[in-house]
Amino acid sequence: MKMTHTQLAIFWARRSSAALLVLLLFARPAIVLAETPLPDAPMPPPPPQALQITILDGEGALNNIRQRTAREPIVQVQDENHKPVAGVLILFTIHSGSGGAGATFNGLSTLSVTTDSAGRAVAHGFLPNTGSGSFTITVQATLGTLSATATIHQGNGGGGSSSAANAGHAHSVLKWSLIGAAAAAAAVLVIVLTQNNSTQITAGAGSVAQ
Repeated sequence: MKMTHTQLAIFWARRSSAALLVLLLFARPAIVLAETPLPDAPMPPPPPQALQITILDGEGALNNIRQRTAREPIVQVQDENHKPVAGVLILFTIHSGSGGAGATFNGLSTLSVTTDSAGRAVAHGFLPNTGSGSFTITVQATLGTLSATATIHQGNGGGGSSSAANAGHAHSVLKWSLIGAAAAAAAVLVIVLTQNNSTQITAGAGSVAQ
């Protein structure tokens, strides 16, 4: 049966509407998904604008050269807002003082470490030499174009054991000197009795309290 122009137009309009409806049904999830906003990614912290070094341990330490004990230098690096900075390169350098006093890091005069998540760096392997006196350790922090420096002052000594021994020896000598002097004084204390032209010498009793 032959369709008129009007019937043909209605037929193709209906088919186009059905096809468009199917297309919209299948495309709707994609459209909705595209319209859903994605969560914002966390912003990285801004880079530091300055570095500052805080000496946590080792400043003013007196190392015992007899026992070869020492306090390892520990520092912390912070930014301009006093927040710790990780990943900073730290260079420790030992400078010997007068009399040859100094130390090493496992036999070396320099040590490079990197700060941890708390901004801290520890100079492991620190060992004093046998020279008595004072010396310094410079600390240099570097991160990109930023840098900072600090100085740690330390000294080497005998730990006081020699002084204690000398004091004990002097006390012992003084004690026995006093005992000897008291005994000598007691020995010369005599009572002389003369009877019938005869002389009798009797030593007096003496005692010494220790």
